[in-house]
Amino acid sequence: MSRLRNSANIASLAAQRFVSHDGWAIASHIALSILTSLFPFLILLAALAGLLGTKSLADEAGILIFDAWPREVAKPIAGEVHRVLTEQRGGVLTIGALLALYFSSSGVESLRVGLNRAYGLRETRPWWLTRLESIGYVVCGAFAMLAFALLVVLGPLIWRRVIDVAPGLEPLSLTVALGRIGITAFLLAAVLVIAHKFVAAGRRPILSVLPGVVVTLVLWFLAGLGFGFYLDRFSTAYASTYGGLATAMVFLVFLYWLAAMFLFGGEINGTVIAARRQRLQARMLARQAEARRH
Repeated sequence: MSRLRNSANIASLAAQRFVSHDGWAIASHIALSILTSLFPFLILLAALAGLLGTKSLADEAGILIFDAWPREVAKPIAGEVHRVLTEQRGGVLTIGALLALYFSSSGVESLRVGLNRAYGLRETRPWWLTRLESIGYVVCGAFAMLAFALLVVLGPLIWRRVIDVAPGLEPLSLTVALGRIGITAFLLAAVLVIAHKFVAAGRRPILSVLPGVVVTLVLWFLAGLGFGFYLDRFSTAYASTYGGLATAMVFLVFLYWLAAMFLFGGEINGTVIAARRQRLQARMLARQAEARRH
């Protein structure tokens, strides 16, 4: 019971910190930055895949990105994503690809701003260094997406060969099919851990960022179910209100809520870390007082 009460107190303090740190405004900034960074990132993904001679992997990687999204949100933009990823372009070192690399890093910068506030930190490094770091994260993320996409593409082919050799393993086909969902979940968890541990200023142990990561993943899962349920029954409300902009507004609103939940996870970590720091300071003061008495 006391553990449940402590969890409720932490959530309440995190919510207060979220509001005091202008969480809603920063969530809006993150949502808009991610929206403007998404297609440049996809262009970079397609350019890198073309450089490696496997352009179909870029399309598979794009599908992998949206696998975790509600169908009602991802379906309207799936065609545009497919077009961006399969359109013929020049090499990766073209001006367009370089600009795409720079603009796609803006999404990482917006996450940095929100996390620094959540952890109560100030960024002391020069802006060009943090921008280069963000570009590095984007490039590594693009290669990671292509690598995971390669696993997703080759997985079924390898499994069919295994079944041919050992037919007795065929009942496990459903388990193998669920591997795609597992890969997507792993990607989300890895991105959150990297963001909390490395993107924000300072360094934190992995264990200290796990509470916020878990809270964010749970909230994202519930948001996906809830938003998908809402759009499935009230999608005409967006169409009648925003007309031709309905698809963009649905996408932006969904990103806004995801960003707010991401920041709340950061506030959870910030609250827990601050509480631990206060306990350590209280113990040190008690020890000092004890030493003076003796």
